[in-house]
Amino acid sequence: MAVSPPVCDFGWKAPGFTLPGTDGRDWSLDQIAGPRGTLIIFICNHCPYVQSVLDRIIRDARDLADLGIGVAAICSNDATAYPEDSFDRMVDLARDRALPFPYLHDESQAVAKAYGAICTPDFFGFNADLALQYRGRLDASGRQPGPLDARRDLYQAMRQIAETGRGPADQIPSMGCSIKWKAA
Repeated sequence: MAVSPPVCDFGWKAPGFTLPGTDGRDWSLDQIAGPRGTLIIFICNHCPYVQSVLDRIIRDARDLADLGIGVAAICSNDATAYPEDSFDRMVDLARDRALPFPYLHDESQAVAKAYGAICTPDFFGFNADLALQYRGRLDASGRQPGPLDARRDLYQAMRQIAETGRGPADQIPSMGCSIKWKAA
């Protein structure tokens, strides 16, 4: 079922974390943070919304790195119920798609809960002070990719954040599959 996150809570501070990456390293928020901003993306392997835009996420992550924006993706889904989202399958995806950012495993789901992540993909764009400035969509894509010339909402917002420290006032929420929470 498709869900959308709430609108941006401007200035909300990014919670710290340290998570294992598919590259064999542990990554902290401080290690990911870029000098001009940070983008944390909640994704997973099996979500059709993520699958439809993963090429665009990779493109934007590369372009944002050139602007001084640090990027990481986090998978928080229950891998017992959704084996495609297991750590081993995350390693395969990161290798096969040559992800240009750390792909991190949030097995306990504590980081997703701390961030209030709702769906995959869910984008959290922070300024250089790790204050939230963007919680919008990648572009007009949904379960199917949008047009090739679709406005790059995420890239444009993060570029503005890198240049001014502030995100756009008007943001369109992302849409995707709900995070697959573990049974209580």
